[in-house]
Amino acid sequence: MLTHLVYVSTRKRNCTDEEIEKILAACRTNNGPLDITGVLLYSDTRFIQYVEGKSTALTSLYDKIKKDARHEKVVMISYNPITDRIFPSWQMGSLKMTSDDISFITDITSQDKDVFQKIITGKEADGAKVRELLVKFFKR
Repeated sequence: MLTHLVYVSTRKRNCTDEEIEKILAACRTNNGPLDITGVLLYSDTRFIQYVEGKSTALTSLYDKIKKDARHEKVVMISYNPITDRIFPSWQMGSLKMTSDDISFITDITSQDKDVFQKIITGKEADGAKVRELLVKFFKR
């Protein structure tokens, strides 16, 4: 079953920008054969990752993600079946946020801002809202 999984975590201080590049390179190499696509939003202190694929592949991936020493306080905020992918050709897209209190450049509603604050603090569980907001970050 096609599923999406979204988690947030706290980036450890020893996770340098070079480590982020290693994460992204590993995703781009490993996700293709597993038929996993998605995106990673990150700042100096936080990660938000959205992945989509078969539920068994995602739960296995999430088990590995939770053990990664480059972050801590991993919280799954959404895990739901989906009918189609929103990032079908991205083994792992990425976007660095300049801060956790992001200033939105695009036209975004106050409700979207509230949802984003809930996501980044690990409190939003509405998969549809999470997906809709992440699309706004990556699709123009």
